[in-house]
Amino acid sequence: MKNTPVQLYNTFLSTYGPQHWWPMDSSYHKLNGSDPRFEVIIGAILTQNTAWSNVEKAIYNLKQENMLHISSIAESDLDALKKYIRPSGFFNQKAKRLQTIASYLKKQYQGDLTLFFDQPLQNLRQELLRINGIGPETADSILLYAGNKPIFVVDAYTKRLFGRLNLLADLSYDQIQSYVESDFSQHFSVEHAKRFCRKKPLCTGCPLINDCTYQTTVALE
Repeated sequence: MKNTPVQLYNTFLSTYGPQHWWPMDSSYHKLNGSDPRFEVIIGAILTQNTAWSNVEKAIYNLKQENMLHISSIAESDLDALKKYIRPSGFFNQKAKRLQTIASYLKKQYQGDLTLFFDQPLQNLRQELLRINGIGPETADSILLYAGNKPIFVVDAYTKRLFGRLNLLADLSYDQIQSYVESDFSQHFSVEHAKRFCRKKPLCTGCPLINDCTYQTTVALE
């Protein structure tokens, strides 16, 4: 039987366990008053066309200069910024992209990422894609790992794996994403309805209890 995205997910989860991605030093941000979500945005841009190990070196340099702030990147000297992120490769291009998105967030949202991410998923995705240097994979990485939005990132590893498993062939980024998200949505919504959201709900232990209007309705009756 051909593997499905859900089957692959369950296999990988049982084999490797939770990966707790995106890696970052939370204590650094607490100490310096910076928003860890902006580090994710920086990393999503720096990781374009390079290995994560190179991104880590560039982020380390930015940390040393206390530049993991929106205002710091937006107002930085471009040549200095290029120097700090050089290990990530394509540093001329990436430095401009970092300044572009930092300046955008500062101007449009006063540097408030909570305000930025407090929008419907698809509206936010289209807004990101309109920013120079932000393609689908980068946008979706930002949405998922910084914005905690439910979206599937199609990266080179996904394409390689699916290709070798003969799961998908010659499909676009959006087609692969739609296929995976559809499979997850169908499977997990059905499974959840079976376990908890029955005709007579079993609310104890439900992972969606804090967002469920049923509890509120019952309490008011």
